[in-house]
Amino acid sequence: MPYIADFDTDAILDILNSISQKHPEGSPERDAIELAQIALIYPRHTRKEDDFRTFYRNFFDPSFKLKVTHEFATREDADKWLASGKAEDAERVRIAGKGFMVVRLPGRFTFMRAPLEGEEVEADESEEDSE
Repeated sequence: MPYIADFDTDAILDILNSISQKHPEGSPERDAIELAQIALIYPRHTRKEDDFRTFYRNFFDPSFKLKVTHEFATREDADKWLASGKAEDAERVRIAGKGFMVVRLPGRFTFMRAPLEGEEVEADESEEDSE
C-alpha cells in the first residue's frame, strides 16, 4: 500500500465512487467501497481530519512508537486509576514495568497484557491479565 503524502479526500471519494459504479448494487465489492467512502467522510463530519491525517502518517512511519499514557508502580495503583473513570479504550499503560492495554468490556474496563516494544515476554505468561 503506497503512502499518499497530501491526499485530497474529495478526489479519493470521486475515485472510489467511479470504481463502485462498476459493481452491481448490493454486491460485496460495492458495499465495501461505499463503506470506505463513509469511513473517509467520518473524520470530516466529526471535525477530526487533522487527527486522521496524523494517524495516517503514523501508520506508514516505521519509527512509530506506542504512546504509554500512564506508568504505575503497582497493579493496585493502576486499578484505582481504572476505577476513577479516566481511562480510555485502547490506552496503553505500564504497570510494574510491564505493558498493558485498557480494554472496554460490557459495563467495565479492564487491563489486557500487551507487551511494549523491547519488553521480554515469558513463554508461560497469560495473554490476558484481568482483575
